[in-house]
Amino acid sequence: MTPREVRVVPHDPAWTEAFETEATALRFTLGDEALAVHHIGSTAVPGLSAKPTVDVLVEVRKIRKVDDFNGVLVGRDYEAWGEYGIPGRRFFTRNRGSVRTCNVHVFEAGTPEVERHLAFKDYLIQHPETARAYGTLKKDLAERFPTDIQAYMGGKDAFIKRTEREALFWSRIRDEAG
Repeated sequence: MTPREVRVVPHDPAWTEAFETEATALRFTLGDEALAVHHIGSTAVPGLSAKPTVDVLVEVRKIRKVDDFNGVLVGRDYEAWGEYGIPGRRFFTRNRGSVRTCNVHVFEAGTPEVERHLAFKDYLIQHPETARAYGTLKKDLAERFPTDIQAYMGGKDAFIKRTEREALFWSRIRDEAG
């Protein structure tokens, strides 16, 4: 198996359009099971450098029902990975050749994972200094580990966990203030 290239590029406004295309396809495929579809991850943060892989979060009524759609999603060029390390998630990817173009994270609505992902994205949008630091870290890691996605991901872990804690605290205070 050829190692995936780790490439971090400047923000591309076309990522929003790519998300909309994926969101439309997922809403159509999942029908009434899909309650909401969100653009998450670095490609959802204006100005943030990122791997050119669009991350999509789908909130569904019942996570177990998503398994009924695996065949249809695979038929539409998604690859099904099951929970893939996060209990209660269904994870799908889409590639164009050897290049990953989309990650789809499906969670039951109202779970802490949904809150965590959305708070992280919103926090980076509202805190550009943190987003800049994250972008710099990702570029540095991509240069150090151009063919080692595990080392790249591991290098971001402490930053992400710390920022997620801050983001959740910030999000909850913001929500209480109304």
